[in-house]
Amino acid sequence: MSFAAFTLGAILMAPAAELKIAPTDWPQFRGVNRDGVARDTGILKTWPKEGPKKLWTVSGCGGGYSSPAIAGGFIFGSGKIDGKEVLWCRKESDGSEVWNTPFGEAKKVSYDEGVRSTPTVHGGKVYAIGVAGDLVCMNAADGKEVWKKSLAKEFKGRMMSGWGYSESVLIDGDQLICTPGGDDATVVALKPSDGSLIWKAAVPKSGGAGYASPVKTTVGGVDMYITLLGKTGGVVGIDAKTGKLLWQYTKIMNGTANIPTAVVKGDLVWVSTGYGDGGSALLRISAAGKPEELKYYDSKELQNHHGGMVLVGDYVYFGNRHGNGHPTCVELATGEIKWKETKGAAGGGGSGCVSAVDGMLIFRYENGVVALVKANPEKFEMLGSFKIPEPSGKPSWQHPAIANGKLYLRDQDKMHCYDLKAAK
Repeated sequence: MSFAAFTLGAILMAPAAELKIAPTDWPQFRGVNRDGVARDTGILKTWPKEGPKKLWTVSGCGGGYSSPAIAGGFIFGSGKIDGKEVLWCRKESDGSEVWNTPFGEAKKVSYDEGVRSTPTVHGGKVYAIGVAGDLVCMNAADGKEVWKKSLAKEFKGRMMSGWGYSESVLIDGDQLICTPGGDDATVVALKPSDGSLIWKAAVPKSGGAGYASPVKTTVGGVDMYITLLGKTGGVVGIDAKTGKLLWQYTKIMNGTANIPTAVVKGDLVWVSTGYGDGGSALLRISAAGKPEELKYYDSKELQNHHGGMVLVGDYVYFGNRHGNGHPTCVELATGEIKWKETKGAAGGGGSGCVSAVDGMLIFRYENGVVALVKANPEKFEMLGSFKIPEPSGKPSWQHPAIANGKLYLRDQDKMHCYDLKAAK
């Protein structure tokens, strides 16, 4: 092949400068609406014994616990390769690589496989955070770096403990929201175009940044961002326009790692965290004043260690118990437990990551078991399972990504793609 032909081919397979994100894409952590729920329909309601059809497997993704983001026909991810933290882009059709760009040195942390942050794709750009707090923006089309900041150096940021920065940034219009964890810059809003500061929010005794990712809600006409912070910070609501701390709830926190992203619907917030001091709570929030605690469970009764929680209809589903993923259903309006299992689905062991699609739940367990569970508030129903092939030997902690009828399972250096669509 001539150089000219190669160059033309590279251009044709590269993302457009302005990616068009479809409703059934998965352009950031927890999907298009950042809630862990895919917008696909026509999904298989049961799986054959071997699981859904595998379309392809690729390697070269690097080490790490981030999950893929899918937008405009392309897959974006991050990982550690040859001691460098990298962002990469692959074709959605077959997983083949388009570009791969280093953005930082891989700092040594606990569970040192690599990057934890899932890329956020927005406006033709891709954003991600490395474990040392390097926040980078790259062109989606070619992987060229646009800007980079150090959350640790520029905002005197710090993590609550030793696993490194893990959040996936939220882009809300002309604001990028992230959590350096500094004393006077606990949460910050930056311009997505150049990384310049819009505002910074100081949260007293935050204990540094937690491992959760921020979400947005509107209450009483006030837009706010909600996230979990460090050892003493608990759950906070930050005014989206000014960065003012609106409210804080410190009953849900622990001194090791506050991880699950909050579930929000209007003025209701469901939060949970693991470890011995964790637990779960249902809050009713307002734009000013202390949240009203509607329900609280201590760590022995109900907690999500990590793996996330999804709201399907009026019910929240997640894996219960520290270090486990026992499927559980809670009514959002009341916080009442509808049911909770005493073991992982289909032999799933360790923490369980969960995503939802078309009335179904997909649990991905630490030991590589993947289970299909119906989102039924009346009872637990398992409808299929399989085990991830060619296991890396590391914990399967990457969240399932679902886009355009396909399931993406990252497992360190490898990524598997499965067809979830019902047979026609």
